[in-house]
Amino acid sequence: MQKRKLGNSTLEVSALGLGCMGMSFSYGPPPGKQAMIAVIRSAVENGVTFFDTAEVYGPYANEELVGEALAPVRNQVVIATKFGFHINPGGTPPWTGLNSRPEHIKQAVEGSLKRLRTDVIDLYYQHRVDPEVPIEDVAGAVKDLIREGKVKHFGLSEAGAQTIRRAHAVQPVAALQSEYSLWFRRPEEEIIPTLEELGIGLVPYSPLGKGFLTGKIDENTKLDATDFRSTLPRFTPEARKANLALVGLLGQIAQRKNATPAQIALAWLLAQKPWIAPIPGTTKLARLEENLGATAVELTSEDLREIASAASQIPIEGGRYPEHIEKMTGR
Repeated sequence: MQKRKLGNSTLEVSALGLGCMGMSFSYGPPPGKQAMIAVIRSAVENGVTFFDTAEVYGPYANEELVGEALAPVRNQVVIATKFGFHINPGGTPPWTGLNSRPEHIKQAVEGSLKRLRTDVIDLYYQHRVDPEVPIEDVAGAVKDLIREGKVKHFGLSEAGAQTIRRAHAVQPVAALQSEYSLWFRRPEEEIIPTLEELGIGLVPYSPLGKGFLTGKIDENTKLDATDFRSTLPRFTPEARKANLALVGLLGQIAQRKNATPAQIALAWLLAQKPWIAPIPGTTKLARLEENLGATAVELTSEDLREIASAASQIPIEGGRYPEHIEKMTGR
């Protein structure tokens, strides 16, 4: 597995990481814990060194799962987790709002350290920008945690360019985690140029469009009531039917490259910048192996031009989130 540096930081990770959220949260009834530990450990055996979780996933259960799975190889891997929600265990949703007050961050880190069975968090993200707390105060709190040796690197998630600049001036930001894929390209407008200027890495979540770009989902696919995609405008049957045009494009390229649509989608992301490290999630060993195969797919500059040209002609139907969640995106 190739390694990548996240921007100008000293943080080196596998080119593809593993997003662990779906192993205990959001995508319908989660599989058994031991099966998920097996997937995580198989990822390690296949060269993955970058694992993503958050305290709100579960809540708490996902950090516990990741901590148990990675305990035997802790010194070989990079663990990223997130703070910033007021957790509401047992509630739906499992949070009651944002909370990035410095005292809350310093309390949250202790729980994450314990659940992850570690004495230091490699990459600590603010999960969503909290409009009630100046980002300078958030960056200052994480700076204190870095000074205390509890955190190694500071990250932001779904933050806007202005917020990134303000945070970076207080404590260098190693990475921004944001949704980015062939069916959500808004980061190209302002975010990616800002990250390039400041020397910050990009960690795309949902690089396969929450599973849609694999080609295994169409307008007739039944989503479980507990699968959060059933609440997303982009996953209505009508939107799915319209958006299959993009999957068709990926399928054409995949056939030519002896690859799968998912591998083309991931290879496209990897080809955008050398400091981009996507974190596709899965609960299946076969899908894990398929995703990791993307690192062997070579897209020429001609392939990339063809994909860009064809994709630009395909309008994507439906918003990516309901309005109340979309509002959590920073400025």
